[in-house]
Amino acid sequence: MLHSRTRWIVRQTQEDKVQQLAKELNIAPLVASLLINRGMDTVESARYFLLDKDQEFHDPFLMTDMNIAVSRIKEAIEKQEPILIFGDYDADGVTSTSVMMMALRDLGANVQFYIPNRFTEGYGPNIPAFTHAAETGIGLIITVDTGISAVNEARAAKELGMDLIITDHHEPGPVLPEALAIIHPKHPESKYPFRELAGVGVAFKLAHALYGEMPAHLLEIASIGTIADLVSLKGENRLIAKRGIRKLKSTKNIGLTALFKVAGVELPAITEETIGFSIAPRLNAVGRLESADPAVDLLLTDDPYEAQTIAEEIEQLNKERQAIVNDIAEQAINEVETKFPISENSVIVVGKEGWNAGVIGIVASKLVEKFYRPAIVLSFDSEKGQAKGSARSIEGFDLFKNLSECRDILPHFGGHPMAAGMTLELNSVNELRSRLNILANDQLTEEDFIPVTTLDGVIDLKDISLSSIEEMQLLSPYGMGNPKPKIMIKDANIAGMRKIGSEQNHIKVTIENEGSSLDGIGFGLGHLYEHISPYSKLSVIGELSINEWNNNKKPQIFLQDMAVHSWQLFDIRSVKRLERLQSVIPEQNTIWIFFNDENIPKFRTYAGRKMVKINSIEEAASIELDHANIVLADLPPSKEMLSNLFSGKNPARIYAHFYKEDSDYFSTMPTRDHFKWYFALLAKKGPIDVKRYGNDIAKHKGWSRETVDFMSQVFFELDFVKINNGVISLTDTSNKRDLADSRTYQQKQAQYTLESDLLYSSFQQLKDWFDEIMQEAVKFEEAKEEKWT
Repeated sequence: MLHSRTRWIVRQTQEDKVQQLAKELNIAPLVASLLINRGMDTVESARYFLLDKDQEFHDPFLMTDMNIAVSRIKEAIEKQEPILIFGDYDADGVTSTSVMMMALRDLGANVQFYIPNRFTEGYGPNIPAFTHAAETGIGLIITVDTGISAVNEARAAKELGMDLIITDHHEPGPVLPEALAIIHPKHPESKYPFRELAGVGVAFKLAHALYGEMPAHLLEIASIGTIADLVSLKGENRLIAKRGIRKLKSTKNIGLTALFKVAGVELPAITEETIGFSIAPRLNAVGRLESADPAVDLLLTDDPYEAQTIAEEIEQLNKERQAIVNDIAEQAINEVETKFPISENSVIVVGKEGWNAGVIGIVASKLVEKFYRPAIVLSFDSEKGQAKGSARSIEGFDLFKNLSECRDILPHFGGHPMAAGMTLELNSVNELRSRLNILANDQLTEEDFIPVTTLDGVIDLKDISLSSIEEMQLLSPYGMGNPKPKIMIKDANIAGMRKIGSEQNHIKVTIENEGSSLDGIGFGLGHLYEHISPYSKLSVIGELSINEWNNNKKPQIFLQDMAVHSWQLFDIRSVKRLERLQSVIPEQNTIWIFFNDENIPKFRTYAGRKMVKINSIEEAASIELDHANIVLADLPPSKEMLSNLFSGKNPARIYAHFYKEDSDYFSTMPTRDHFKWYFALLAKKGPIDVKRYGNDIAKHKGWSRETVDFMSQVFFELDFVKINNGVISLTDTSNKRDLADSRTYQQKQAQYTLESDLLYSSFQQLKDWFDEIMQEAVKFEEAKEEKWT
């Protein structure tokens, strides 16, 4: 067996709906199934999802307070009143700020932007920044991607004589700020049809209202923030992302062009993955390490030289960010393993002095990936007595809701069910950890701590084709709410398997069934090579794609996990150097079986901790082997012994080594003609000194000396000859006896057959024999599965 790393949960789709949708839209059943899994189970909704040609954006004035906001902004533009855009330092905040700046500049406003410093000011609006704005003559502040929790700051703005318009998308708290206008898709009084906009989406809607028409030229910037912020890519978000990506492929934005160049991005190849894994991390890196202003400056500049300079600066900061993340992640993992083990903590809360507050969100994500627990990573500031933190969660644990239960020790926090940020007193950290663990223990079960991979279906190899994969691309861009399709291929034959990569840490597998085959690449899965027997039935999950090489296209799958659901036989009979066994046999859950005392010392250095010596058939039958890895280190005295060891049992794996110092298989097993000729020689020549002439006899017949000695012993046991001091002569007995009556002959024949069956049989012969003796266990397991399903 090979257990998967995650729980595989296959979405169930009604076959009649799949067939109906496939027929009506003329699409492959696979694509129809994917649409239904995403909630598009009618022809109308599916067609709307696939085709954006005739789709329109919602009226922005459906948002609460939009009329008030537009009226006040237009008044400020008309009077040339200074306007301040107050943004956030992540990619969503940077693009939100840029969209608002572009729109207001285009409309002739006297506008500037301000993004707080993550390290000196922290997240969101703050009173000192507002005070400074008032002192410089700002009469109107517009927040983007922030502000919904700024209750005190809104009150301060009012006292300072400034109007405040809040545009945000983060979860509203129980008390809303006293602002002139709050534009938020989740406003308690909102009737806006789509509630899942990113911060940049809300800014885009305000720009839409100000222009009086949809500002298509802002879509490319809006798409970056939308994808970067991991909001659901359905509804208007999908429209923003899809049309924005289309515009990015031919962008004229000087800053973006420079950033794409340093990132090695080719415009025609831009996808949502380009934004998520290449562009967004670079825009985020600026605000994580320094002021986020250069990221906005890059998107706004019209100067190619300035754009190139800023892009190169951002590239360097991104490399620094990666190094810092790796260092802190290593320390954080050590903190978990040594001080807060997951066996005692359902929620991870770790922190240290000096950890860069700008990257701890990434570190929290890495902790979730490694330990699959909700994780909060904190940066301690002993001088201020504060801790700044970022949190990431797992399915089933709503971060915002649970942090809300700790409001009394969290003076400043905000976020979503899966991600959040916070500030708290250092002396409250232990209290936060304790409370969250109590909440998690009440809400989560043991199963919740096993990562889940949700799959769109189990696919036959014959149904995977270039055309079906190309049709799948109609569902892109992928993201939250519309994940990249993952499928399972079950119990396939392995046509080829090898490690690849300079460090041999990747795997390439070719699987086949009933004449259809598919290549698979598993990045970072090279370690599984030793755990998959090439003759096993392999189940895989992953993402289908098209591999294009030298103008040839063929389907392939990017492997994410693999499993073997039945027991596996690993044939290591050819391994002669015992030290090599350590590299192919896992130590965990492994039992080494020995049948001969003299062999144990040879293996002691290389065998695992659990070694068992079997002395009798009764002992063999009594040993518990179910679900364990069994190493048959040396050759048993009989197949009966082995049969009793495995009969009716259900091991996970069997490693067949069958060590034997001297093999009997390649020594001659004399036939009856051999014995007949040797008897005739003794009868003709009379007594023969075998000690003296045994080698001559062997050489004459092309036998080994051992063969002559063996036949002599058999004759002696059958009373056919006498042996006196090496001289052999016939007896006077006339009794006829079968060669098999000789104990020596029986032992030789048995050993010869044993080695033939176990040491020199083919893999399939050996596998079939084990299958036969274990079939009772297999039937039992199948019956048990039927009972529980």
